[in-house]
Amino acid sequence: MYGWIGNVLRVNLTAGTVKTEKLNAEWAKDYLGNRGLATRYFVAEVDPKVDPLSPDNKMIMVTGPMTGTLGTSTGRYEVITKGPLTGAIAASNSGGMFGAELKFAGFDMVIFEGASKKPVYLYIEDGKAELRDASHLWGKVTSEATDILVSETEPTAKVACIGPGGEKQSKIACIMNDKERATGRSGVGAVMGSKKLKAVVVVGSGAVTPADPDKAREVALNIRNQLLANAVTGEGLPTFGTPMLVNVMNQHGSYPTRNFQETVFEGAEATSGETLRDTLLVKNKACFGCTIACGRVTKVSEGPYAGYGEGPEYETDWAYGAMCGVDNLPAITKANYLCNEYGIDTISTGATIACAMELYEKGYMPKKDAGMEITFGNADAIVKLTEMIGKREGIGDKLAEGSYRLGEMYGHPELSMSAKKQEMPAYDPRGVQGMGLEYATSNRGGCHVRGYMVALEVLGDVPPNTVEGKDGMLKGLQDSTAVVDSAGICLFTTFGLGLKEVAAQLSAMTGVEYTEESLMECGDRIYNLERLFNLKAGLTKDDDTLPPRMLKEPIPSGPRKGEVNRLSEMLPAYYKTRGWDENGVPTPEKLDALGLKDLKFGK
Repeated sequence: MYGWIGNVLRVNLTAGTVKTEKLNAEWAKDYLGNRGLATRYFVAEVDPKVDPLSPDNKMIMVTGPMTGTLGTSTGRYEVITKGPLTGAIAASNSGGMFGAELKFAGFDMVIFEGASKKPVYLYIEDGKAELRDASHLWGKVTSEATDILVSETEPTAKVACIGPGGEKQSKIACIMNDKERATGRSGVGAVMGSKKLKAVVVVGSGAVTPADPDKAREVALNIRNQLLANAVTGEGLPTFGTPMLVNVMNQHGSYPTRNFQETVFEGAEATSGETLRDTLLVKNKACFGCTIACGRVTKVSEGPYAGYGEGPEYETDWAYGAMCGVDNLPAITKANYLCNEYGIDTISTGATIACAMELYEKGYMPKKDAGMEITFGNADAIVKLTEMIGKREGIGDKLAEGSYRLGEMYGHPELSMSAKKQEMPAYDPRGVQGMGLEYATSNRGGCHVRGYMVALEVLGDVPPNTVEGKDGMLKGLQDSTAVVDSAGICLFTTFGLGLKEVAAQLSAMTGVEYTEESLMECGDRIYNLERLFNLKAGLTKDDDTLPPRMLKEPIPSGPRKGEVNRLSEMLPAYYKTRGWDENGVPTPEKLDALGLKDLKFGK
């Protein structure tokens, strides 16, 4: 095979065995890799009703056909499982160097099944793999565990591991790779922890062979030049990183503030990408094969929040900043460092703290439970609570379950700003109508990278306050995003590229002739496959919704004053555009057209 390595590593943690299988070439052609291909394997092998934290759940680490290639921004890999936060399919994507190294070591995919009785890690080197004892690593934060593993194996080793958050099965735990990159959402780190799998270490000396090397180089060079010439990928992201959006969204009036009670934050300038660049930035950092280099290496030089690491990204900056009413950038940055060390998702952690702040301020959470003043604007609290969540100590034990379950504990789940129990990110859906439809219909719950409508409604020229046509726009973005994810390419490249360029890359690399049309069908197939799994898992159209605040409470002030999200006007049209019935179930005709009619699920 070209592009794909052609090997799958199957790891039975219960038995302590590893074996190599051949990749299903037909599935690879139809689903590409990463999110699409691993979901096809997962659906075939796992009962949708499985308890996410039981040994019967599986976890798949997977790369795409473009991962580790000479293309641009091709460092992406994915983790697929059933998420404990949502009870839905979980597909969490990360960059860095780990994904490319996995392919260099001889594998497209690693399937983990069962659960070990004791802590272990998986060591992979050039086509060989073995499970090793990890008892000495259990309880250690991610940076320390990574350093130990590199010292025990090879200096060039790449590591993906969980921290105490995943070990303690926090439903907002993530998996960290290369110390600072994260498969962040849906609680995938908790699944890894439930299997007593501390880490995966890979060492590879191989390479990915293109079907047409000359064409692959030509396409890669053209794409690199396109990205460098684009205002976002060539200037905005390299200069300010993702926090360049802080001032943009705040000025738009759609910057969720104090748990989505407001949409304009008075502290935006103090926490902006411009301020981060001028005060904390050490240097830029790029993932594998990337010309954008949006990563931020930062340092807080002094004071109670002193530290060194990477980030915060825009979503983290918001989750700990405006969402919690905190305008102290060093405190936000420190909380970000702690999330990376404990292996917990910054979006869900910050948003859960914000939910706790509203519960506390409204008297629903007693002080004896809180143990401190959990109030909006309290910079010390966001740092202390992050550590408590990572350790599951005190009130942190409850917050580690995520905001929806926290709200339930105190009788007010409506104060969780989540969709399908996953915390929504940094775009208020009352001010950006299409984002509300995206949050509600995302197969993995509240998410901004399943069809980034902000690109059209805020950064583009589509009116954000209208609902007409948003169904078709979103479907197109959701399907094309599924393709980019599954190819192993960074989503940020889509600011400057379309599926025409993706098709050119994939065709040159794999030797399979892809077109824009065939890729859109591929994306549609992937999105429907995920939907089918969720329906079998017990989710219904009732889960395609938003928090009551988004539907009933108008924005109180600012440029979007008076707006609510008009989801009920968009959802029926979206179902119809998707080829689903009025209950959000794909029709037999739709499934037949996508080759999914006779799909068999795992038992």
